[in-house]
Amino acid sequence: MPVITSRDHPLIKQLIKLEGSSQYRKRSGLTLLDGVHLIQIYCSVLGTPENLIVGQAYYEDIENKRFLDRLFGNARPKITIVSNALLRGISPVKTPTGILALIAIPELKKETDHGKEIFSVLLEAIQDPGNLGSILRSAAAANISDVYLSKQCTDAWSPKTLRASMGAHFFLRIHENCDLQKVAQEFSGTVLATSIQATKTLFEISLAGPIAFVFGNEGAGLSKEMIQAANENISIPMPGKTESLNAAAAAAICFFEKVRQDRASTKFSSIGTK
Repeated sequence: MPVITSRDHPLIKQLIKLEGSSQYRKRSGLTLLDGVHLIQIYCSVLGTPENLIVGQAYYEDIENKRFLDRLFGNARPKITIVSNALLRGISPVKTPTGILALIAIPELKKETDHGKEIFSVLLEAIQDPGNLGSILRSAAAANISDVYLSKQCTDAWSPKTLRASMGAHFFLRIHENCDLQKVAQEFSGTVLATSIQATKTLFEISLAGPIAFVFGNEGAGLSKEMIQAANENISIPMPGKTESLNAAAAAAICFFEKVRQDRASTKFSSIGTK
């Protein structure tokens, strides 16, 4: 199988654009997955990627070939081999894993009546791909169904965000470029905005029923308009010395307080029916 060695190859030019340009990703409807873990999750949920790009050393390793056979069987995607030096130059990480996948950005799945808008999150102007990916990872773990991103949010489908999410994208309905005030107005349950100025805390309120949490920009927090659009403003108690939490940490705390309350409610109901 031929080995690509030139950055002038059309595919290599495309990969470089996909790694660096959100506009190109949106225009082409494509993005990149870096590493075995992301590729495995993608395959388990959505099937075979369009193209695998592997380094020469990776492809020549017998164990890696066996892994690809186990992962894809007879449904192998197109495999493109590039020189090790070229892969280091185009990989979105400093230490390449040796394997990339070129994928079509999944279309937004139609919502079903079952579980519709039970648990959602609205994100306003989250700028850091690592923060966004971490929030998506926690959201998927907490069984959130829908994530709504404002127009000012960083690209949900950038390679950096995808790496930080560890495959969570493929278990969520991710809505980009949203009018969050409209989303909040149309949400069928309670919309909770997180604000350090709030008088009520997360642990003092009931999270029963459909809930949508709202989180704001890492530095500026939520806009006044979004705080006003929420049904309730809440804070997270912080008995220590710091004055604020990282956005991803705050989101995880809120998500799993909802999970905790739901589990406690279910356990209580089960005991009551005996």
